[in-house]
Amino acid sequence: MEVISPLDGNLLSTVPMSSSKDLDDAVKAAKAAFPAWSRTPIKERVQVFFRYKYLLEKHLKELAELCSEENGKTYGESVAEIEKCIELTEFATSLPQLVTGEVLEVSKGVECRTEHVALGVVASIVPFNFPSMVPNWTIPNAIALGNCMIIKPSEKVPLSCGRLAEILKEAGLPDGVFNVVHGDVEIVEAICDHPDIEAVSFVGSTKVAKIVYQRATHNYKRCLALGGAKNHLMVLPDAKPEMTAQNVAASMSGCAGQRCMAASAMIAVGNVDSIIAKIVDEAKKIIPGKNLGAVIDKVSQQRIEKYITEAETNGAKILVDGRNTKVEGKENGTYVGPTVIDFVTPDMSVAKEEIFGPVISIMRTNTVDEALAIENANPYGNAASVFTQNGSMARYIIDNASAGMIGVNVGVPVPREPFSFGGWNESKFGVGDITGKSSIEFWTKLKKSTTKWNPEAGVNWMS
Repeated sequence: MEVISPLDGNLLSTVPMSSSKDLDDAVKAAKAAFPAWSRTPIKERVQVFFRYKYLLEKHLKELAELCSEENGKTYGESVAEIEKCIELTEFATSLPQLVTGEVLEVSKGVECRTEHVALGVVASIVPFNFPSMVPNWTIPNAIALGNCMIIKPSEKVPLSCGRLAEILKEAGLPDGVFNVVHGDVEIVEAICDHPDIEAVSFVGSTKVAKIVYQRATHNYKRCLALGGAKNHLMVLPDAKPEMTAQNVAASMSGCAGQRCMAASAMIAVGNVDSIIAKIVDEAKKIIPGKNLGAVIDKVSQQRIEKYITEAETNGAKILVDGRNTKVEGKENGTYVGPTVIDFVTPDMSVAKEEIFGPVISIMRTNTVDEALAIENANPYGNAASVFTQNGSMARYIIDNASAGMIGVNVGVPVPREPFSFGGWNESKFGVGDITGKSSIEFWTKLKKSTTKWNPEAGVNWMS
């Protein structure tokens, strides 16, 4: 399998496509490693991640360059991605303080106790848009909690995961605890079907998230599958113009719009023409090949441009047009320039579907309730934001927007550790969230013990 850089179309590397036998071998290795790893005290397990964090910091530049080459991000965005990996690892090192369990004397001489127990062999299926960060949503927490992991990176960006595996080994992680398999739909299906895999996490499109969730749970595995998004930014007339414009432009164009937290739709509530003008000005400062990276491949490039053309055909006004973008010296790169589309109606495809590119569609309403009706009518529920200086109005939107993550004057409302990441509705299938404290419940099971040693306490209904 060839790995092609979106930046310039050059061949970066090749990786083997794993077979179901390769997966079985990886699971056997993980299963063999599990008894010793799970019995290792958690305070010892996290020492690996203290060293891993140090190595991520040491190799930050190298990891960022690799991320940029295989994904198409700008170098600055890739640096930020590795910094987030470091933060995620830092959280994992605090897990001994968070999984202490509970103990209580529930009756005279009778003690009840709970403890978090590792599941066994678990799997993580990760997407192309964050080659390092999303793997680190699951790697540190799942492994520090005593599990052994199989990870399947996107076939489009397999190199970063391979390098993370090398760094984990350098950090002292025992052989078999972490295993990488490559492939496409065949290997994903094999993961969902494998009898010795206890849990599956997935991040990707809603279409595939549904399939993975159904297939994994059909095989009696626990599953947490994160899907797509259609995030709405609601802009009110009292919003700070400069701050709003900068946030909207950054949200729609960051990582070339290839993130589930990107602003792909803006709802202008009332007269905000002056703010829209500033958004246009900010969008024009975003230059492909400089402060805007490439989209992942030609298929994505063509799909995004088709959305823009379709909106124009249906009567929307293109304020900034990113179609037919070429970067000098990188003519084979797959770039789409920043695109701002005004007078979009809720029935247009750009208003309803996840574009996954540097495109913002502006719809216009007269009231906040009309804006909320548009937000809540979409099947996704990942994130929403409001730009206003009215605290009560912000609270009203927080309370009434059907989304798991809400921003107030924040274009990308990603919770930072220890707060967990996860949307609602068709943006997430399964219980709990994938990061932060919420992830503990997904990667462990509770063991409850009831103990009595003193016969003199007598017998009652509790004992």
